[in-house]
Amino acid sequence: MRYVALLRGINVGGNAKIEMSRLRQVFETLGSTNVITYINSGNVLFDDNRGRNDLPHIIEQAIQEEFALNVPVLVRTADEIQALAALIPADWSNDTVQRTDVLFLWDTIDNDEILAKVKINQDIERLIYTPGALIWNIGREHVRRGAAIKLIKTDVYKQMTIRNSTTVRKLANLLK
Repeated sequence: MRYVALLRGINVGGNAKIEMSRLRQVFETLGSTNVITYINSGNVLFDDNRGRNDLPHIIEQAIQEEFALNVPVLVRTADEIQALAALIPADWSNDTVQRTDVLFLWDTIDNDEILAKVKINQDIERLIYTPGALIWNIGREHVRRGAAIKLIKTDVYKQMTIRNSTTVRKLANLLK
């Protein structure tokens, strides 16, 4: 099965630094094949015969052993990433005019009740829930007033990892 591992919080602001070539080696040591990384923010595409629910713990433990870092890992199948990318409205982009992020959710908060916890301002932002993720869009001029910025101060934020729409679309294309 083809998967994507999304590592939370690595190589951000000089913290939790992980070299991508070493990360690829960790996955290969675990028995994964066709391992590639995409950009430096912890996106690993790989093939593995183990189930999706077994992999996060295995990967987290290997990262702890290799890098001495506690890095939460979320795993999605190729089909899940491609379906998610297809749900991002075509006119939602990540550019100088607007910002579109995908907030990948851990199982502990993955249900439509998450919408009540993410209080958006409907005049300036839009939010779509789909199992496993929230897709958030806002004009660049309003980002500081948006719901995603306010999430940083909550417990909900610690149970998600975020990628911009450009990255999610690229991952979907790489998985084809």
